[in-house]
Order: sequence, then C-alpha cells, then structure tokens
Amino acid sequence: MFLEAALYALSGFFMKFSDDAMDLKNNHILGVVSGIVCVVGIGYLAVNFSDAATIFLAILLGTILSVKVDKLGHMTTLIIFVVILFIWGIPTIGIITLALCTMAAWLDEVGNDRKSFKKKKVVETFFKHRCAMKIMVFILCLLGCLQLTNTVNGLYFFQPITFIYFILFDLAYELAGLKFDSIYDGLQGIDRVFR
Repeated sequence: MFLEAALYALSGFFMKFSDDAMDLKNNHILGVVSGIVCVVGIGYLAVNFSDAATIFLAILLGTILSVKVDKLGHMTTLIIFVVILFIWGIPTIGIITLALCTMAAWLDEVGNDRKSFKKKKVVETFFKHRCAMKIMVFILCLLGCLQLTNTVNGLYFFQPITFIYFILFDLAYELAGLKFDSIYDGLQGIDRVFR
C-alpha cells in the first residue's frame, strides 16, 4: 500500500519534471533521465496492479492519440514502457474500462491545449487540471466501492484506494510544475560546482 502510493507520487512528479525539462528548457538529457525514473515506477505499477495498468495505458494512448509523443524523451520512455509490459506482462484489464479512461485522457490532452478555452475560466480550469481523467477514475472507484455486480464483459471497476493513489499522482505532477524552475536552477547550481 505504501509502495504503491509512493510510486504513484514519484511517477507523477517525474512525468511532469521530464516534460518541463524538454518543453521549457530544451534539456533532453534531464528530460530522458527523469522520464526513465517515471517509467520504471509506472512500469512496476502497471505490471503488478490492473487499475494502474488501465490508468497508465490510457494516459499513454490518450497522449499518442493527441499527437503529443513528439520528442526524444517521450519516445524513449514509450519504448521502455512497452518493453517492460512485453517482458513482464500486465494483469487482466477491461477493454471497455481502458477505452473510457483513454477517452478521458485524450479529452484532457486536447482540452489542455485549446486556446479558445482561455476565455472561458471554468472550462480552462477544468482542462488545465486535467479533470476528465480524475472524474473517470472517481466514477470507476465509486462503482468499485459500491461493489455492484458487473455483467458487462470488459468493464471492470477500480478499487476505491485507486482514487487516492491517482490523486497523489496528480498532486505530485502539479507540484513538479509549480517547483520546476527552482529545482532546475538548483540542479544547474550543483552542476556548476562540479565543473
């Protein structure tokens, strides 16, 4: 339980840190290294827990469908993630559940970049914080909490604890975005000391 929570949080933090290193600072080495740390955590979770496998595959597919796998670091981590899944496999997941989560992840990615949403504060906030995926995970966890008998093949509900794990992932992702500049500047200072 603690390991899962820590890996969700670390994966969220390093996912955002990797993106910002590449997108904001054009630092592909730091982007790839932090991306690898992220994908190792995500890979472990996806191999061992079906909820995590569904969530992270959905995020990957949503990102691919929104054409955001466009940098060396993204492609490197994508390949590593696929290799991890190929070697160790994944638990059984529901294809309908995966499709629903992928649709939510895609919506978040597309909505996050829409300039037309900048004038609509509520919509802008919704997509800035990627709320579609949060809502989808919450609904699937709520249905799992209610322990409804599922009669639809391919539709699996999440364990209630998964929502907490996902929120930890998301909070760490947001924290990395907020603190990126100060952490990056600190790393640059350390680098200068050793030169």
